[in-house]
Amino acid sequence: MAAAGWLYVLLCLAAAALGKRSPVKVLSDGMWQELLHGEWMVEFYAPWCPACQNLQPEWEKFAEWGEDLEVNIAKVDVTEQPGLSGRFVITALPTIYHCKDGEFRRYQGARTKSDFINFISDQEWKSIEPVSSWFGPSSFLMSSMSALFQLSMWIRHCHNYLTENVGIPVWGSYAVFALATLLSGLILGLLIVFLADCVCPSKKYRPPQYPHSRKLAPESAQLLKKLDEEQEADEEDISDDEIEGKEVSDRNSSPNVVRQRPVITAATMDKS
Repeated sequence: MAAAGWLYVLLCLAAAALGKRSPVKVLSDGMWQELLHGEWMVEFYAPWCPACQNLQPEWEKFAEWGEDLEVNIAKVDVTEQPGLSGRFVITALPTIYHCKDGEFRRYQGARTKSDFINFISDQEWKSIEPVSSWFGPSSFLMSSMSALFQLSMWIRHCHNYLTENVGIPVWGSYAVFALATLLSGLILGLLIVFLADCVCPSKKYRPPQYPHSRKLAPESAQLLKKLDEEQEADEEDISDDEIEGKEVSDRNSSPNVVRQRPVITAATMDKS
């Protein structure tokens, strides 16, 4: 009976240990905006990373102090959440970030439970320069980076599906993605040209403009009328000068004509 009682107790303890919920929160791509509110300590890890595996016990112990320290303890699996990995530009594992009210700081201290507790309780995070707003997870640049990481993961899943489930060879999968890239680039180029032509149409197709059809101001009309009258007066003066010059040239040429006539007549008389 005693042995059976001890066995029952051990089974109850094992069931309690297995059923105990981890205090570490698991974040996904759609939950990243929760980091903008309150205080967080977030670990980015990968299941295959040995350093990440060594950190897990200390991180779990630190998470048990989260309620007392009023800080949320979370973790992100970069192999399953590429969006968050790209948003924080994770290049080494494990990587730990401290987040408080929209400010993000990278933790680079020792990785033990006591060091984590002191980092929060003594507010050691204040001595660390926060990430620039340009490269913050909520910036447009990092949002674009997150979308790029998600696209790369989607392409990877499609490649695995084509090669493993459909049975297409690897080179065939690459050919499919190459054709899709060319087609999408062609469509995007056509859309850009269409939009550019709508915003900035070519001069060849612009409607003609008629500046003379616009109504002139009274002052401009009077000035143009005066200029026309002056131009007509100048033309009349020029025509008068031309007439006078013609008359003078006619007078000068008439004696020569008269002189030529007697000479011609005398020559004919001598011949006769």
